[in-house]
Amino acid sequence: MKSIYSKLVMSLVFLFIMGVTSAVAGNAVTITDPPNGAMVSSPVKVCLATEGVEVQPAKKGVNEGKGHHHIIVDVDLPKDLSKPIGKDANHIHMGDGSTCKEIKLSAGKHTIRALFAKGNHVPYNPALTATVTINVK
Repeated sequence: MKSIYSKLVMSLVFLFIMGVTSAVAGNAVTITDPPNGAMVSSPVKVCLATEGVEVQPAKKGVNEGKGHHHIIVDVDLPKDLSKPIGKDANHIHMGDGSTCKEIKLSAGKHTIRALFAKGNHVPYNPALTATVTINVK
């Protein structure tokens, strides 16, 4: 009887983990504008979209499957995804729940990354992110 119970518990744990993994795998963030490789003028309008997660203002708190966008310009994603995303010229918060933002960029090549995070600015792990490279006239 103990063996059957153990197998049942292990099966349920496995199914739960697979379900969580599948749910996370279905979550996506995309940069809808500008397209990768675009030649644009500054200010650059950056628009983001999500699939499988819901955009909401940060003031609504930490709610699983919900959060807001951050735009990260010309730097790598944070190495430690358990800490809040910083706020500076390279880390732009969209905590108001918006999906588009105009940003001023100098002429030249730029890398724009989207990073979706919970209401406390802590990214999901694995990261919900997208990247485009653009050229500013």
